[in-house]
Amino acid sequence: MSPKAAIFGLAGLKLTDAERAFFMAQRPVGYILFARNVETPEQVKALVAELRSITPGHNPVVLIDQEGGRVQRLKPPYWRFAPPGADFGSLHATNPQAAAAGLRINMRLIGKELADLGIDVDCAPLLDVPVPGAHDVIGDRAFSTNPEVVAALAPVAADGLIDSGVIPVIKHIPGHGRATADSHKALPVVDADIATLRATDFQPYYTWAKLNPKPLVFAMTAHVVYTAIDAARPATQSKKMFDEFIRGELEYDGLVMSDDLSMAALTGPFDERAALSLEAGCDVVLHCNGDLAEMEAVARGTGQLGSRGLMALAASESVRLKPRVPLSNEQAMALDFELMVQLRNSQIANG
Repeated sequence: MSPKAAIFGLAGLKLTDAERAFFMAQRPVGYILFARNVETPEQVKALVAELRSITPGHNPVVLIDQEGGRVQRLKPPYWRFAPPGADFGSLHATNPQAAAAGLRINMRLIGKELADLGIDVDCAPLLDVPVPGAHDVIGDRAFSTNPEVVAALAPVAADGLIDSGVIPVIKHIPGHGRATADSHKALPVVDADIATLRATDFQPYYTWAKLNPKPLVFAMTAHVVYTAIDAARPATQSKKMFDEFIRGELEYDGLVMSDDLSMAALTGPFDERAALSLEAGCDVVLHCNGDLAEMEAVARGTGQLGSRGLMALAASESVRLKPRVPLSNEQAMALDFELMVQLRNSQIANG
C-alpha cells in the first residue's frame, strides 16, 4: 500500500502514545523535526529510529531544516554552527572556485551530521533571489541577490548533501525572494510582471532544469501569490502555476511538497488546505507544528502518494542507501576550520 501523501511534525522529544497510534494508522511519507524535537545526539537517534520502526514494511523519510545561519535546528554544543548561504555568495564575488569548493564542504559536513542521526532529507538549498524592499524572511539565507550566482551555487550545495547520503530539497519553488511579507504570518502577493519573474525569481529554476538535472532532489513550494500567473491562489495551491510553470516552463518533474500547511499564508480548514494543495499539483503536503488535531484534519484531506511521488521516493533510495565517503570527526573538524578561515579572509577582503 502506498504511504499517505503527507509529512508530519511531532510535539516533543519523544513520541506520545496518541502520536504513535496516529502515525501507525496513517503511514505517512515521512516526518520533519524541529528544535523542539532535539536535545542530544543520542535522543535524536532514538527518536528517528522509533519513527521508522512504527510502520513495518515502510521506510519513511525524516526531514529537517538545516540550512546554516539562522535556520538550523541542530545547534552547538553538539553540532557545528554552519554559515549562512550569503557568505558563500560573497566569496563567489571574488573567487567563484573557492566559493563552490567551500560550499560543497559545508553541505557535506551538514549532511554528515544528519546522516549520523539517521536523518536523510535536508530542506536546503534555497534558490530564492531577494530583491530590494523584500521581507527579510529570506535575507542572508539566500546565496545572492544575483540569480546567476544562486543558479551556480545551489547545485553545488545539493551535491554536498548527496555526497553524505542526504536528499536535498530545493526551495521555495518558484521563488520567495521577492515577497514583501513573511508567509509564516501573512500571504505575500507579488505583482511583478511575467518578464521580470522569468529574468529573476524563476531564473535559478530554469538553470537547474537545463544544466543540472537531478531527479534525486525534492522541491518545496512557496506560499506566495504571483498575480501575473494566478491572482487568486498562492503557488502551493495554484493548478495554473503547476501546469504552466513548475511542471511546464521550469520543467521540474520530481517530487514537490507543499511548504508548511500550518503557516498563516494559507487559510481554511486543514483538510481543505491539504486537498487544494494536492489537487493543484503537490505530490506531498507538509504539516509541521505537531498539533495532533490539525494533523488528523490534514490526513482527512490527503490520499495515498501517487505514481510520480512513488517514483521519486524509489529514486531517492540510491542517495539514502549509497555508500558514504568515509569522513571521520577529526577530518570534519579540519575541513570546518579550513572553511571558516576561508570565509573569514573573504569578509576581511570585502571590508
